[in-house]
Amino acid sequence: MTAVSLLQPALTSTILDRLADELSENGYCLTPSVLPPELTEQLLLEVHQLNHEHFEPAGIGRERQQQHNQFVRTDAIHWLNGHTPAQQEFLGLMETLRLAINRRLFMGLFDYECHFAHYRPGDFYKKHLDAFKGRTNRVLSTVLYLNPGWGNKDGGELLMYERDSNDPILRVTPLFGQMLIFLSERFPHEVMPAQRDRYSIAGWFRVNTSIGGAIDPPA
Repeated sequence: MTAVSLLQPALTSTILDRLADELSENGYCLTPSVLPPELTEQLLLEVHQLNHEHFEPAGIGRERQQQHNQFVRTDAIHWLNGHTPAQQEFLGLMETLRLAINRRLFMGLFDYECHFAHYRPGDFYKKHLDAFKGRTNRVLSTVLYLNPGWGNKDGGELLMYERDSNDPILRVTPLFGQMLIFLSERFPHEVMPAQRDRYSIAGWFRVNTSIGGAIDPPA
């Protein structure tokens, strides 16, 4: 059965223009509701239905250089592969967003990858960059938050910095349905420990740095 699309009402030209303008001016944008509530609720239900064994410890780096370091991050992840209607809808929305950003900002975004992230109480991700200039094809990061009823006392904020600064320019409470989009190479950021289970979808738009047809080949 073909899933009924929930995406079209959310991504109007006005919203896409605003997202592109904020990315161009600030390098990031924070929006309370890119996805329709019905889709966000479906994704929340899906991540809650995953068992512990569906998640794997999050690593640092890619391919053969990847390593696990619990001094840096302690969250667990589950990659989205489009095998469920909710994932298909979400990935379809991100494809619409990719095309819209390319038309407006000429970023040459080629594809998108993403995973569920689960932070248990006390989990964290210390200050880091999602990409280093000239060393990766990730250029635009996204975080969609899946946490109904989240309050300030629950912790788990994402703090974002300018380079060479210890004072955050942005503090993001992981509110349900909120999405943060930012330049991967520009902004160091960290996830503070949460007091309860914290869920999100972390993703990256990439450019094509293929060698011999293999996207993002291992170093």
